Amino acid sequence: MTLRTLILLRHAKAETPGELLDFDRSLTERGMSDADAAGAWLVDERLHPDLVICSPAKRTRQTWQAASLALAQGDQAHGAPEVHYQDQLYYGGRTEVFDLLRAVPDTVRTILVVGHNPTVSEVSALLVPDAQWDGATVELKTSGLAVHTSEAPWSSVEPGSMSLSHRHVARG
Repeated sequence: MTLRTLILLRHAKAETPGELLDFDRSLTERGMSDADAAGAWLVDERLHPDLVICSPAKRTRQTWQAASLALAQGDQAHGAPEVHYQDQLYYGGRTEVFDLLRAVPDTVRTILVVGHNPTVSEVSALLVPDAQWDGATVELKTSGLAVHTSEAPWSSVEPGSMSLSHRHVARG
């Protein structure tokens, strides 16, 4: 069987809401540094996505851009992944994330989802099998990553179907 890996990344630290629309909020300087650190951690863990599914909001796009630069510099053996910007990651919730994952072709081995809370934390918690669940609710902090694995096809992703292998908070 083929091991499939799902990496959930909450966007990095963004500026506080002000007069800008939430969708247009940018990363702070710390957020840019943390997003870069998230990419460096992916390199250190040898986690290179084949596909990136990213919210189209400015802060998630900036998080992916900074992480991708670190990935490209630290892991030149892999080419750039295919990137899809999906409105469902901004406007939807956990159901939409599961729908997006189930639609991924089984030729894709590693997916990186760059999104928002509470959705990314909820999806991570829901994926954990009952036997691995310790009852604790863990919220991903900004630049937080959760890595889940399974040998099942993407089309069968459902709650309780992917083991949690890593959890990390990237700080630059």
